[in-house]
Amino acid sequence: MSSPGADDPLNAYLQEAAAWDRDRSQALHDSVRRAWQVAALGAALAFIFALCLIVLLPLKHTEPFVIRVDASTGAVDLVPLYAGHLSAPDSVARYFLTHYVLTCERYNHATAESDYQECGAFHTARRNQTWAALWSRANPASPLNVHRDGSEVSIQITSLSFIRRATGTNDLAQVRYTKIESAADGQQQRASHWIATVQYAFAAPSQDADIRRWNPLGFKVIEFVTEPELIREAPAELPQETHASIPADGRAAVSEAR
Repeated sequence: MSSPGADDPLNAYLQEAAAWDRDRSQALHDSVRRAWQVAALGAALAFIFALCLIVLLPLKHTEPFVIRVDASTGAVDLVPLYAGHLSAPDSVARYFLTHYVLTCERYNHATAESDYQECGAFHTARRNQTWAALWSRANPASPLNVHRDGSEVSIQITSLSFIRRATGTNDLAQVRYTKIESAADGQQQRASHWIATVQYAFAAPSQDADIRRWNPLGFKVIEFVTEPELIREAPAELPQETHASIPADGRAAVSEAR
C-alpha cells in the first residue's frame, strides 16, 4: 500500500488535469456558442437589409421627360411629368394634340417613315389598324401614292379648343389647322383649311423604350376625324354714299331760284 503522502501529488495532478480538461471543454463550448450568436446576428442583419430593399424597391423608377423647343423663339422648357393616375393639365394635352396633328397630317418624303412610326406611338390598337390601312400601298389615297410625285404637305395650327361632355368628362378637342400642299418644284402651293375632332385619353406609359421615346406620358388618340372647313370670305365693303357739299351760300341760291 502506498503511503498517503505519496498519493497527494498524484491526486493533485489528476485534479489539475481534470480541471484543465473542463476548462478546455468550456472554452470550446463558449467558442461554438459565440460563433452561433454571430451567425444568427449576421442572418438577422441580412434579413433586415433584404426587407429594406423590398420596401424601397417601388421608390426606384425611371422618370421619362419631354423637352419642348419653341419653333419661333427657340425657348426650351420641360413638359410636366404625368404619372398616369391624375388628370393631366390642359397645357400637356394641348401640347400633345398640336404635336400629333403637326406630325401626322404633314408629309415629307425624308421624314415620312419616322412620322409614321411616331404617330403609331400615340394610337390605341384600333386606331393603329386604321392608320396602317391609310398608309398601305394598296390604298389609292395613301400619302405614299398621292405624293409619289415629290409633293409635300406642311401644317400650320390655327386654333385648339377643348369640348367638355355633359357628364363632365374632358376627352374631346377640336383642332383647326391649315394644310399647305407644295408641288415638287416647290413653287406652286395650295392652302386648305381643316378641322379635326380628336378623342384622347392618358394611360400608363408603354414599357417599350422606342414608344416612350416619342410618348413618355401615355397620351393616346382614340378617335381622329378630320374634315375640310369652309372658310367664308368677308363680304366686300359697300361703297360709301357720296354727299355733295353744299356751299355756304347754297340756301341763298335756292331762294333766288324760287
